[in-house]
Amino acid sequence: MTMTDEFSSRRLQFEDPGAFQEFVHANGWSDGLPVVPPTTEAVAACLEWALLKPDHLVGIEPVRQRALTAEKVAINAVMAGCLPSHFPVVVTALTAMLSEPFNLHGPTASTGGCGVLLVVNGPIRNEIGMNGTFNALGPSDRASTCIGRAIRLILGNLLEIRPGEIDRSTFGHPGKLSYCIAEDEENTPWKSLATERIGDPYASAVTAMAAMAPRQIMNEWTTKPEEILDTFIAEIKANMTNYSIWSGNYAIVIPPQLRQHFDEAGWSKADIRTYVFEHARVKRSAWADAGKGAIVGDQPDREYLALPDPDHLLVIAAGGPAGGFGAVIPPWLGTRSHAVTTAVGACVDC
Repeated sequence: MTMTDEFSSRRLQFEDPGAFQEFVHANGWSDGLPVVPPTTEAVAACLEWALLKPDHLVGIEPVRQRALTAEKVAINAVMAGCLPSHFPVVVTALTAMLSEPFNLHGPTASTGGCGVLLVVNGPIRNEIGMNGTFNALGPSDRASTCIGRAIRLILGNLLEIRPGEIDRSTFGHPGKLSYCIAEDEENTPWKSLATERIGDPYASAVTAMAAMAPRQIMNEWTTKPEEILDTFIAEIKANMTNYSIWSGNYAIVIPPQLRQHFDEAGWSKADIRTYVFEHARVKRSAWADAGKGAIVGDQPDREYLALPDPDHLLVIAAGGPAGGFGAVIPPWLGTRSHAVTTAVGACVDC
């Protein structure tokens, strides 16, 4: 008996590739782009690489109690273009997203339109060819794009989180197609995001965050860490007045040119988090400058913090080697969803 004999999914045959693509699209099983045919051999290869049986329970969606088996997850990973070596990262990302603190139903059903940002750390980045440098927040490499896309297909096909159905996004953003990056651990003395959050400097891990679109900043006119961070903070404050004033997980992405200034000044990620926590805050009266004067009320001096505490800021080292740019990635809606970091291969409820 082979692994494919244990598959529970029905099997279909098509006369040509075009017929397959049209069938998938007609059934709402794609994201609008062509998908890779999930042959039994390709699905089995993913499961074998991750050492998972087809009926292995990856997790249960907590609100509607939908079970996600390894077989169904692998089918969608293949459709997204994933190689077998990418599959453990997909499974780990889902494990993080299905945990209670992430609150999967909230951000994926909201009108707010967030995506799921994935940050990959550890040796697995290099093993699967992820690139945390050039175009880090765009189509930087095959693994990043396909892993992020796999999450989108899984949400749609296994949990019915499709536009106009459970997904009620007014706008959404391009990261909802794929939103996966690798941290550039080799070119910084900083501890990796995963090391900071789970404590193991050798583990491969995935951090999942319910995230809005990245907002790019630039400051090439100073070498002082405080002034560089003030530019990031200005963008965070803009998000607080223009979008959501509620505190939560913010992420900032810092490329090598700016990281060099922090390194030369002896600043760690912890120093950055503390400074942003202390300065990223606005008064309720700031809403008036964003056309929201009607809700300032009788508490114009009430202060709102971007972060509940310094550890809610995710500091990510990534980006190309030249350019004093950076990115602020805001949270979906305050602390209704928390970023979750899970080690690759971690077993939940075993």
